[in-house]
Amino acid sequence: MTTAITILVDGLSYASWLFIVALGLTLVFGVLKILNIAHGSFYALGAYAAASFVGWFATLKLAPEWSLVAMLFAAVAVAALVAPLTERGLLRFFYGRDEVLLVLVTYALFLMLEDITKLVWGANPYYVSEPYAMFGNIEIGEQIYVGYDFMLMGLAAVVGIAVWWGLNRTRQGKIVLAVIHSEEVASSMGVNVSRVYMLAFAVGIFLACIGGAFTAPLISVQPGISVGVIIVSFAVVIIGGLGSIEGAAIGALIVGLARAAAVHLAPQVELFAIYVVMALVLVFRPEGLFQRIQARKI
Repeated sequence: MTTAITILVDGLSYASWLFIVALGLTLVFGVLKILNIAHGSFYALGAYAAASFVGWFATLKLAPEWSLVAMLFAAVAVAALVAPLTERGLLRFFYGRDEVLLVLVTYALFLMLEDITKLVWGANPYYVSEPYAMFGNIEIGEQIYVGYDFMLMGLAAVVGIAVWWGLNRTRQGKIVLAVIHSEEVASSMGVNVSRVYMLAFAVGIFLACIGGAFTAPLISVQPGISVGVIIVSFAVVIIGGLGSIEGAAIGALIVGLARAAAVHLAPQVELFAIYVVMALVLVFRPEGLFQRIQARKI
């Protein structure tokens, strides 16, 4: 029983930040039809910026609670700076082109951002320890868990509900859904599709950055963290179905629990347990568990 609870808590903790990152990836694909290889680099930028902002706030002798505000500010700052430069300065010139070309463009952007992070922050690791101890420990049965992990679960729930509500209960969100369904029809109805692309891409980048910022206290922020994140994020959206919010949530939960079960029960298969699960899902549901319905072309 203790092992089962530990697997559940660890799996939910891992799935929480992964869901936030994968949600941004699936949102960008759903609206812009881009498999954004550089999404992991935006995650890394959020983590590096959070480390810098938390350190800066610490020099101001502010209360530890301000470190959470610093991480949020870091995500907002990176998204506000990087999203317009990337979407307006690069991606917009390739809309309507072959999907493989867009993948290659985002891969080139990924390589450039990897070097840019090294130029800005160097090759030494950064550690963000202040927020991790803020929430204390929580005792469940015979085990003691870090409270920060439960905060991440709550953050994932808030982010998921906010994105769902924004898409389904607001005017701007319904415009985005119209563009997802058919950008040609939406454009003919007077919708500024270019502006919708910019908005969706900015939100997607913000989700990647906030995922990186709030996982910075859990990891060593160093070069290379973007590679593992983008691979696992693709596994999540492939399992759940590209372009589906519900799929991102279920996919992250499946990946998180599979990884946690492998770590605790069979550590030797931890490296490829996620991909075994992905392969099994694709055998029976090649389109993913929650693939959105495609509009019929006439």
